[in-house]
Amino acid sequence: MNPADRILLVEDDPRLAEMLTEYLGQSGFRVTHAPTGRLAMDHIAAADIDAVILDLMLPDMDGLDVCRQLRATSDVPVLMLTARGDAIDRIVGLEIGADDYLPKPFEPRELLARLRAILRRRVDPRGGETARAGGEAANANVLRFGRLEVDPAAHAARLDGKPCDLTAYQFDLLLVMARHAGRVLSRDALMDLLKGEPLEAFDRSIDVHMSRIRAGVEDDPKKPRRIITVRGAGYLFAKVQD
Repeated sequence: MNPADRILLVEDDPRLAEMLTEYLGQSGFRVTHAPTGRLAMDHIAAADIDAVILDLMLPDMDGLDVCRQLRATSDVPVLMLTARGDAIDRIVGLEIGADDYLPKPFEPRELLARLRAILRRRVDPRGGETARAGGEAANANVLRFGRLEVDPAAHAARLDGKPCDLTAYQFDLLLVMARHAGRVLSRDALMDLLKGEPLEAFDRSIDVHMSRIRAGVEDDPKKPRRIITVRGAGYLFAKVQD
């Protein structure tokens, strides 16, 4: 985490917003608070934001709509908050591009851990490994499977040279599987390979992410050839060379 990371907190509860602003500020973040969806979109358009904490229940518009609009123009990491207690909201949120979710009520420490996790998955355009690597070295690290390329340095996947529409978290899942192509990976194995970042092993969220990855890398997501579900065991990345 960069101490200067800029967080947009979209939350209409003033007491919760004040508490989180103070807590995250003490942890080194710069927090901007937006109590409505429209103000959130204005902030995103006007300033560079490193991550968004987004409540689903806002007074002027649904948080899912905010996420949809945001994903139309930006790949900034989104941590979604929900008090509805309905799994379908979390699933829809992940389907439209949220990187993670956290049900209310929650412990601030868990929110901080999840926020740091999605920020670690972000590629920092101002430096780091990608900026330091030379073109030849970066190109050598690209994993190629026929028409599909998985590029760790660019944090991007390309099919027929065109970028695949994946969130940072979905790319990391794809990269883990590509690096273990031909092996069946259980949910627990995926958690271990993702270095313990939050992932509910028995929640449908991972299945939603896999569905989104298929939509990006498969010719026909309903008949997948690259991301294969092995019933009762996990997922297999097939070494397709078409």
